Amino acid sequence: MPRYEPRLARLAALIADPARSRMLAYLLDGHRASAGELATAASVAPSTASGHLARLAEAGLVAIETRGRHRYVRLADADVAHALEALAMVAERGTHERLWNSPARAALREARCCYGHLAGRLGVGLMEALQREGRTTVADDGGLALTDAGRAWLQALGVEPDSLPPRTARRRWAYPCLDWSERRDHLAGALATWLLDHFISQDWLRPQPGGREGRNRALTLTHAGQRTLLPLLQA
Repeated sequence: MPRYEPRLARLAALIADPARSRMLAYLLDGHRASAGELATAASVAPSTASGHLARLAEAGLVAIETRGRHRYVRLADADVAHALEALAMVAERGTHERLWNSPARAALREARCCYGHLAGRLGVGLMEALQREGRTTVADDGGLALTDAGRAWLQALGVEPDSLPPRTARRRWAYPCLDWSERRDHLAGALATWLLDHFISQDWLRPQPGGREGRNRALTLTHAGQRTLLPLLQA
């Protein structure tokens, strides 16, 4: 009788391929990419990239959408993004501080986009600010819910509570996510995505130009962000 192969082994084998791992890392910002962009990021021919993407889609790691003549790819869901960051943390044990203190990663460590929410030192700061002064409580789904104090704190950020995304069964609303660089929790979920969009729309955070490691996920804290956002994260 053939030995049972755990599904984890099959997924690990898929991720272990250098080209596929580069594609997955490229998608960690939460946006869609064309098959051509992913071929370039992985340094493979378009035909080779198509084969890799088919295997990743079959395993449920990515979702592929066809729009006209073009195909766009995204990570399947937040669980995949969190699993990839967790693997990165394990892979960097023993070298973590040296790697993250390097100039090449300094901007990513300060603030970056992780599947649509704010990560890095500023992301951890956002989570810690929400957990101070009784601003959040445990929700029925095990995640986080805002208290009146939390809603008042968000109003200081220029956020009207009625404009926040509604809770749905389709996506978790707010919950802690272990941060790749800081080894502490940042905020994840629909609320986190909404807040990052708000910070960018206010020009408190600004996406940096694309870099070598795929699409550059680093975010810059602007002068306006230093004046407005940073003091509130520390309050």
